[in-house]
Amino acid sequence: MKPRVLIIGGGVIGAAAACFLARDFGVHAVVIERDPAYRVASSALSASSIRQQFSAEINIRLSQHSLHFLRRIGEELEVDGERPQIGLTEPGYLFLATAAGQATLAANHAVQARCGADVVLLSVAELKARFTWLEVGDLAAASLGCSGEGWFDGYSVLQAFRRKAIALGARFVAKEVRQLRVRGAAVSAVLDDGECISADATLIAAGAWSAPLAAQLGFDLPVGPRKRDVFVFDSPARLPGCPLVIDPSGFWFRPEGRGFIAGAPPRGEDRDGVPLEDIDHALFDEVIWPALAARVPAFEAVRVTRAWAGYYEYNRFDQNGLVGRLPGCDNVFVACGFSGHGMQHAPAVGRAIAELIASGSYKTLDLAPLAPARIAANAPLRERNVI
Repeated sequence: MKPRVLIIGGGVIGAAAACFLARDFGVHAVVIERDPAYRVASSALSASSIRQQFSAEINIRLSQHSLHFLRRIGEELEVDGERPQIGLTEPGYLFLATAAGQATLAANHAVQARCGADVVLLSVAELKARFTWLEVGDLAAASLGCSGEGWFDGYSVLQAFRRKAIALGARFVAKEVRQLRVRGAAVSAVLDDGECISADATLIAAGAWSAPLAAQLGFDLPVGPRKRDVFVFDSPARLPGCPLVIDPSGFWFRPEGRGFIAGAPPRGEDRDGVPLEDIDHALFDEVIWPALAARVPAFEAVRVTRAWAGYYEYNRFDQNGLVGRLPGCDNVFVACGFSGHGMQHAPAVGRAIAELIASGSYKTLDLAPLAPARIAANAPLRERNVI
């Protein structure tokens, strides 16, 4: 008998899990999503980039598995002859390093090379020859993804997973879970209208809002919503071959349509729950723009055309995803806390967590390093390349 599965959170990871449960195991999950328009969902507000330049091997493997899926998403998630288009482009990531960061860049590259990532280290001379528009005077080295890195339309990925899951029998419900209980082998969720849904297994995939649900089951999940601002700007600058550039100072930028987008860590204290409408325009004016103009002299003349903000589902413990069984609850699972790389890893995570729920073990990719049990063991999974 197939298990009854409840998924709390219909963002990209929840939708992907529902899709793979139905496609690969014939399990038709019920997905509860309190924000069906995805107005504040991290999935809808992500800058939606993918890279293999991580320092932790599990993150590189997640990117590789997800990239393989995204390249084939039209075939994988076709519904009634309609194939999703996500605009995947692969110009690469370019990590810049001063002398202080050169050793870390080289250590990261060794891990990436061992995993088969198509990444090269560049000397300053090679960097300048390849990207003549860059100011390199303070740099010591760079790392460039030659393939398998870039960006895509994340909202289209979310909707493609959702459509496919529904076509295969999953049911999406526009309600909110108010109470979560475990009684023996059953999990029950009380919704905001009083309805009670029972399941054999439950997946908490509510992103930045997963912690209150886990707390009802006695587990302190160190995940919360951290706002990140993204600025869209125009410039007469022409930057041939421009990848997504990560500066040693912490800001990043990349092409977007006919213009560019950019972001940087927030000024001051990085607090949970800052309202999305409170965009820090001074972050661009006082921090990002001066740094942009110093790194790319042609950016001396820019014009911000709009800005938006989204939430990182930020894992305060080690800024890496939490995937697997919730400690103390054999039939409750979690997939959240990716701290900025959830969108790019959603295809691989969704498939893996579906395997664990339906079959009891991972099949395609072992996500044991991301198990929530590492929190109680005080065994953080460190990622040096956090953006």
